[in-house]
Amino acid sequence: MTDIGDLARERLGYERLRPGQEEAVRAVLAGRDALVVMPTGSGKTAIYELAGLLLDGPTVVVSPLLALQRDQVESIEARGAADAAAVSSAVTESEREEALDDAEEGGLEFLFLAPEQFANEETLDRVRDAAPSLFVVDEAHCVSEWGHDFRPEYLRLGAVAEQLGRPPVLALTATAAPPVRDEIVERLALRDPALVVRGFDRPNIWLGVEPHTDERGKTEALLERVDAAAKPGIVYAATRKRAEELAAAIEQRGLRAAAYHAGLAKRAREAAHEAFMADELDVIVATIAFGMGVDKPNVRFVYHSEISESVDSYYQELGRAGRDGEPAHALLFYRAEDVGLRRFFAAGGDDDVRREYERSRVEMMRAYAELGDCRRRFVLEYFGEELPEPCGNCDNCDAGRSETPVGGPFELGSRVRHERWGEGAVQRYEGDKMVVLFDRAGYKTLAVELVVDRGLLEPV
Repeated sequence: MTDIGDLARERLGYERLRPGQEEAVRAVLAGRDALVVMPTGSGKTAIYELAGLLLDGPTVVVSPLLALQRDQVESIEARGAADAAAVSSAVTESEREEALDDAEEGGLEFLFLAPEQFANEETLDRVRDAAPSLFVVDEAHCVSEWGHDFRPEYLRLGAVAEQLGRPPVLALTATAAPPVRDEIVERLALRDPALVVRGFDRPNIWLGVEPHTDERGKTEALLERVDAAAKPGIVYAATRKRAEELAAAIEQRGLRAAAYHAGLAKRAREAAHEAFMADELDVIVATIAFGMGVDKPNVRFVYHSEISESVDSYYQELGRAGRDGEPAHALLFYRAEDVGLRRFFAAGGDDDVRREYERSRVEMMRAYAELGDCRRRFVLEYFGEELPEPCGNCDNCDAGRSETPVGGPFELGSRVRHERWGEGAVQRYEGDKMVVLFDRAGYKTLAVELVVDRGLLEPV
C-alpha cells in the first residue's frame, strides 16, 4: 500500500492531496479505467503524475494544446519528478526522434502528444513499442459533440488505446454534466470506469449576478467594476466585436488591456496570452477561445458581459479566478435580452433532440442568472454535489435571500421516468420547484405539487 500522499510531497512538491485525487490514482493502479471530473485548477494533473510514477512503463498523455503540453513538460522536469517530452508539430524532427527513442528504451516517464499525432502510423507503432502503462486523455470533453470544444480527432482515441495494447485509460475533464460523462465513457470505450466527481466547490470565489435593463448601463457598470477591482482579471464577451470594444474602452480608462479571440492573427493571440501570463496586462477581454491551458494563479476576477452557453461553460470560465486560494470575484452582468442570443446559437443544426437539449442548457444558465437562492448550491447540485447550507459567499447569501433546502419527493441524483420525456435524474429543488435532467430532453423545471398530485414522475 503505497503512501500516495508522501509521494506527492516528496517527488511532486504537493503539500497535500485534494479530494478525489487518491481515489482516482488507486483505481488506475488497480488496472481500472477512470473518468475524473474536477473543475479547472483542482489538481487533475497530479492524478496522472502520481499514477505514472507508480506504474512501470511510460505514461502517454493526449493533450489538445501545444502550449499546454509545453507547460506540463516544463513543470514536471522543473520539479525533477521524472523525464518528460512532447511529440508535436512544434518540435524539430530530431527532438521527435529523441523523445520516441527514449520512450522505447524506457528512459522517458511522460510522453505528451496531440491526438492528431496518432494519424501517423509510424508514431503509433513506436508508441505501441514503448509499451505504455497508462493512457491519459486530458480535456476529455473534447470527445463530446454536446460541447463547444468538440474535436473530431478525439473520436479515434478509443481505438488508439486498443492499438497501444489497451493499458488503463484515465480520462480527465473540468466540465462534464451527466450526459457528457456518458458520452465520454461510450466514445472512449471505457471499461466499467471508476467515476470520480469532486472538488467543484471553490469557496474562495464570490459568486454574483448584476441585473441590468439596458445595454449601455450594463456596459458602463462593467467598466466601473473593472476599474475598481483588484487586478489582474478576465472579462468574457459573447462575440469578437464585443471583446474588442470592451478592451478598447478599458484601455481608455488607463488600464493595460487586450482583446483575445479566434479572429485575431496567431501572433497577436500569442502576444496577448503571453503578456497576460507575465502580468503585463491588467485585463484580458476574451471570447471562449481563451480557455484551455490558462493556469494563472493570481487572477482576481472573472467578469462576464453576457451569459455563457451553459452552466458547464460558465463555471469552467469563472474557475480561472483565485487558483492561489486567495479571495476572487466572479460576476455576471445580466440582461434578460441576452438570453435570446444564446437561444439563437442553440437553435442551429437539424437534430431536434439536440436542439431541445441545447436550449434547455441555456435555460439553466438563465435560471442561475435569475436565481433568488444560494448560487453556489445551484452550481454544485448541477454537477451532482450537495451543499446542505447556504454558502455565505455569494450575492444572495450576502442579501439574506438564501434558504436551507427543504428537499422533495425524490432524492437528489435519483433516477425517475416521465411519460413524455423518458428517464432522467433529479438535479435540485428550489422552493416549490424541482429540476430534472432528462437523458434526451435535457433540463426541465417542474412544480413539485403537480409532480406529486398527478404522479408525473415515477422512480426507476
